[in-house]
Amino acid sequence: MALALAGALGLAAPSQAAPSQPAPNGEGAETAARAGGPGRGPGRDGVVVIGHRGAAGHRPEHTAGGYELAVAMGADWIEPDLVPTKDHVLVARHENDISGTTDVSTRPEFASRRTTKVIDGRSVTGWFTEDFTLAELKTLRAVERLPSVRQRNTVYNGVYRIMTFQEVLDLAERLSRRYDRKIAVFPETKHPTYFRSIGLPLEEPLIETVRRNGLDRRDARVVVQSFEPSSLQRVRRALRVPLWQALGTTGRPYDHVASGDPTTYADMMKPEGLAKISRYADWIGPDKSSVIPLNRDGSAGAPTTLVRDAHAAGLKIGVYTFRSENQYLPAGLRRGTAPTDHGDALAEYRSHLSQGVDAFVTDYPDTAVLARSLPTP
Repeated sequence: MALALAGALGLAAPSQAAPSQPAPNGEGAETAARAGGPGRGPGRDGVVVIGHRGAAGHRPEHTAGGYELAVAMGADWIEPDLVPTKDHVLVARHENDISGTTDVSTRPEFASRRTTKVIDGRSVTGWFTEDFTLAELKTLRAVERLPSVRQRNTVYNGVYRIMTFQEVLDLAERLSRRYDRKIAVFPETKHPTYFRSIGLPLEEPLIETVRRNGLDRRDARVVVQSFEPSSLQRVRRALRVPLWQALGTTGRPYDHVASGDPTTYADMMKPEGLAKISRYADWIGPDKSSVIPLNRDGSAGAPTTLVRDAHAAGLKIGVYTFRSENQYLPAGLRRGTAPTDHGDALAEYRSHLSQGVDAFVTDYPDTAVLARSLPTP
C-alpha cells in the first residue's frame, strides 16, 4: 500500500539500502565557475559523480526514487534526459519512445497510439511522448528498461510516475536542503533537430524553465548537455549556465548529418576540434572507450591523449557510462561467468582517475563515490 501511494504521488519509495554519508559541501561560486559550473572543486577528491538517469543500477531510470537514491549515495549531479509532450512540456525519459520505460504497452486505451517514426534517420516503432499530453503521460508508470540485466529493479515497476523537468529541479532543491550540499541537475536535450522539425523544440522551454527558477548563472545548479552542437549553441546564446558537449564513438552528431557538415565525433576529439568546442562549451563528455580503448579481445588498451588534449583546450572531461556488470567491463575486470554478475568496477574507475578525468557518469553512484575516496594505488 505504501509503495502504491508513493507511486501515485510521484514520490520516492523507501530505500532498501542504507545510504552512505553525503560528501561535505565546500564549494562556492568562485570555485564552481572555475570548475565549469556547479560541483566539486579541482583535484582527485573533486571528481564529480553524476547519477546517470538517477541511480539506474538500483532503480528504474528517471524516477524520483532513482534520483533520491543517487543523492543519498553521494552523487553531486543528477541527469534527466529531456523530451517533449504533445502540449510541449519537457519530461524526463531516456527516449521519446517510451515502449520499454513505461507500462504504456499494457494500457488498452493507448493501443492505437503505437506507430512508426523516423528519428535521426532511424525507423523506430513504439509509443512516443510527443503523441501524449502531460496529463496522459502522468497516468503511466515507469518500468525497468533493462529487466534481463537488472531483474532486481523490476520490483519497482509501476511505483513511479513520469517526472517533468520542473519536478526534477524541485526535487534537486529539496535534496540540496536535506543533505546541505548543492545538487546540480544535468539535463540532456534528446534529438533536438528532430523535435525542432516537428514544431516541439527543446531549447526554448528549457531556457524558460531555467530562467523562471532563477538558475541563469554560472554557479547555479544546472549544466546542459547535448550530442548536437547547434542545440548547445542555442542555449549558449540565451543562458549563462555551463554547457557539456557529449561525444559519440562513431559517426556524426545528427545536426551535422542534417546540415551536411562532414565533421565527425572523431574529428571533434582531435585538438583542433576540441579548440572549436571550447568556444561554446565548458565540458566534453566522451564514452569511456575514448579515454581507455578496448582491444579486440575485450581487454583494456593503452590510454589515449584525450584527457590531456581536453585540458589543454581549457575543457573539463566527464566520461560515460560506468556500470558494474561484467558485460560492461573490460575482460580483465570481469568476475564470475554471468554477464550480469558484478565485476571489479572499482578498478575501472581508478584507471580513469589515473588519467585525470573530471567526472564520472555512472549507473552506480555509490561505487563511484567509493572509488573517488580511495588512495591512489
